[in-house]
Amino acid sequence: MQSMTYAELGWTAHFARQADADLSHPARLTEIHRTRVQGLTPDGPCDLAAPDGTGALAVGDWVAVENGTVSHVFERQSLLKRRAAGEDSREQLIAANVGTLGIVTSCNADFNLRRIERYLVLAADAGCLPLVILTKADMADEPEAYVREAERLSPLLTAIAIDATDPLDVKRVLPWCRDGETLALVGSSGVGKTTLRNALTGEDAATQAIREDDARGRHTTTSRALVRTTAGGWLIDTPGMRALRLTDVADGLETVFADIEDLALSCRFSDCAHQTEPGCAVLAAVENGTLDPDRLQRWRKLRAEDRRNSESIAEARARDKDFGKMVKGAKFLKNWDRGG
Repeated sequence: MQSMTYAELGWTAHFARQADADLSHPARLTEIHRTRVQGLTPDGPCDLAAPDGTGALAVGDWVAVENGTVSHVFERQSLLKRRAAGEDSREQLIAANVGTLGIVTSCNADFNLRRIERYLVLAADAGCLPLVILTKADMADEPEAYVREAERLSPLLTAIAIDATDPLDVKRVLPWCRDGETLALVGSSGVGKTTLRNALTGEDAATQAIREDDARGRHTTTSRALVRTTAGGWLIDTPGMRALRLTDVADGLETVFADIEDLALSCRFSDCAHQTEPGCAVLAAVENGTLDPDRLQRWRKLRAEDRRNSESIAEARARDKDFGKMVKGAKFLKNWDRGG
């Protein structure tokens, strides 16, 4: 691999202020495994031990390295996270230090405003700019109609429709992943993330066809990895998500649904639930046609989900903490009994 500077790796003044010039040997994480991680420095790739486990590490993290071991994680500029799939109540880290979240969907049956809205909340809470990338534009009669629908969701959002198999069309995405900038791709399986990744990085990762009946495909990407783009930036591709379970994203909800949050400030009661209360400014906006009732319903649903998932994770952390105390107590008693 050709040598590069720290700036080309995505190192900024934000990280430099945290580094000890004499002791820190920073590396950026490119892959996360069970007990070890892969990193990248100006000298090239490195295999690193993670003595405290890899659960608190994310692809894109900057870490300090001592003797081939991760010693600590630099404070992140952004962090994408979700609640783990299934019955697991833990928080799962998706990617760190991402400048733009590329929400990939397609100009067909996969296009879903509610799902895009979820990703918008994820991006806003993480501190990323949202970019909706609409693939398969060559197969749609009017791809710009999809662009207009997506951009109505938020003034912070940029949407572009492309043919991911056309190299010239893909160049429209390059401004978001050039000169050390990092773009993360999220979306369902079969929307063309791997095809887009190949075009942006020059790789030749395998792709699979989609099912014609529901416009969905099988998982091609099976793990997250930080890969350099042809424009000198970085790309993090993620496995297709069947479900994005939001957790601890109150700030993101406030940003994406700022119109409703602002209305709520004018309600007669400070603890208004916006259901049947008199003097509710939110319900008044629905009645006079200035607020879409479906948007209000989505806001309620996402707030309830976030509250429920956040509480579950807090409870799981408390259980883990109590279990840790119990183990330490048992070890102490065992050593004391042995006269240690």
